[in-house]
Amino acid sequence: MNFIRKKAISRRTVLRGVGGAIALPLLDAMVPAATALDATPAAPVRRLGYVFMPMGCDLSRWKPPGESTLGELPPILRSLEPVRDQVTVISNLELANAYPGSHATSNSAFLSAAKAKHTEGTDYYLGTTADQLAAKQIGQSTQLPSMELSMDLMQTVGQCDNGYACVYQNNLSWSSPTTPLPSEAHPRIVFESMFGAGGTAAQRRAELNEKASLLDWMSEDIARLNREVGASDRVRIGQYLDSVREVERRIQKAEADAKDNELPDLDRPMGVPASYADHARLMFDLQVLAMQADITRVITFQLARETSNRSYPELGVPESHHPLSHHGNDEEKIAKMAKINQFHVSLFAGFLEKLRATPDGNGTLLDHSLLLYGSGMGNPNVHDHTDLPIIVAGGAAGGMQGGRHIQYDRPTPLANLHLTLLDKVGVKLDKFADSEGPVDELFEPLSV
Repeated sequence: MNFIRKKAISRRTVLRGVGGAIALPLLDAMVPAATALDATPAAPVRRLGYVFMPMGCDLSRWKPPGESTLGELPPILRSLEPVRDQVTVISNLELANAYPGSHATSNSAFLSAAKAKHTEGTDYYLGTTADQLAAKQIGQSTQLPSMELSMDLMQTVGQCDNGYACVYQNNLSWSSPTTPLPSEAHPRIVFESMFGAGGTAAQRRAELNEKASLLDWMSEDIARLNREVGASDRVRIGQYLDSVREVERRIQKAEADAKDNELPDLDRPMGVPASYADHARLMFDLQVLAMQADITRVITFQLARETSNRSYPELGVPESHHPLSHHGNDEEKIAKMAKINQFHVSLFAGFLEKLRATPDGNGTLLDHSLLLYGSGMGNPNVHDHTDLPIIVAGGAAGGMQGGRHIQYDRPTPLANLHLTLLDKVGVKLDKFADSEGPVDELFEPLSV
C-alpha cells in the first residue's frame, strides 16, 4: 500500500496477501484532510438488499392491526421489535403477472414483476429484475456489481412446476429477459469471491488452508495501515477484521464438520453448517461484510426455494415446508407453517440488528441501505399472489420513514415499490414492469 500523509486514503484501498485481498470499511482517513469534506459527514453509500421468503405465510399472524403507525407486532413479526422504528410493513401489494398462480411464477415475478413465458424448454423468457437494474447503475464502481445468494443448491432441470422450466424457480435475478443469474449457497465460495485474489479456486483454497486465517497473510499490511490512521480508525479496522476472522472460522468449522455428516440434507450443499440457522446467519454475516467494505451494493438472498421440502425439527416442525403450505385450512398445519415464517423473519431481524450496529460514515449500514423482505405469494394454500407479505427496512439516510404499516385500499402492483426503491438509490425509471407509480408514502412524513 502507498499512503500519503495529509491526503485521504482511497475508498478502494485493500489489504493484500498471498491468495487474498480484503477491502476496508469506510474510515475517517478516507475523507480528505484540511478540506470542507473533513468537517462534514461522508455521503452515504447507496445499497439495496432483497430477501426472499418462499411460499407465502399465514397472513393472520403476519398483518399488523390497524394502519399508519406500526403498533403491536403480530406473532410472525415480533422479532422485529428491536428495529421497529426502521421497519415498514406494506399490505395489499400484488403480483398480477404471477398468475396463473404457481410456485415458479411466485419466485420469478418477485423481482421482475414480469410474466414468465410458459415453457418447459430452454426458450424461457422473463424480464430484467430490479436488482440487476440497480447493479448496472450503482454496482459498476464496486468489486462485485451484485451478489446472488441462496440457502439451497438445486440442480433440477426441465419442468418443475405446472409446465414451467426449473430456471424460473431456481433463480431470483435475471440480467436480461433470457439471462438468469445462478445463486451461491456455499459460504466458502462466497467468502473467496469477496476476498480471494489470483490463481484458480483450487489454488486459492490450498493456499488458505496452509495458514489458520487469510489475515495471517496480511499482518504486514495491517500493521502499516494502523500506523497511518488515527485511534478511532484503528478500532474500526480491528473490529472489522475480527468479524472477517470470525466468519472465516465458522466456514472452516463447517467444512471440518462436513466429513462426519454421512447423510446430508439433500437441499444443503456439502461443507456448510449442519444447522439451517447457523448457515443462514453465516450468509447474512457475509452480506454485512460485503456492504461494510463496499464490495457490493446490491444483494439478493433466497431463504429457501419454492416447493422446498426442508423440515425444521429445531422448531418442533418435522414436516416439510411445502406440504404444510398446502394446509387445506387445517389449523395445526397453519400453526406449524407460521412457526417457519416466524423463524425466517427472526433471521432477517438479526441481520437488521447487525446492520444497525455497524457504523458507516455519519450513520450505520442500516441507515444507508434499503432492504426489501417478502414473498411472491400471499396465501400459499391457493397460490394467491395478492396481499403479499412485504417489509421494507432501513433507508433512514434517504428519508425512509419507519415504524409504520401502510395498507392500500385496493391491490397495488409490487412493481410500484420496486420503482420507488430504485429511485432512492439513483436508478431513474419512468416505469418498471406493470408499475403505476412510486410508493411515495415510504418517504413522506406520517400523518397521525
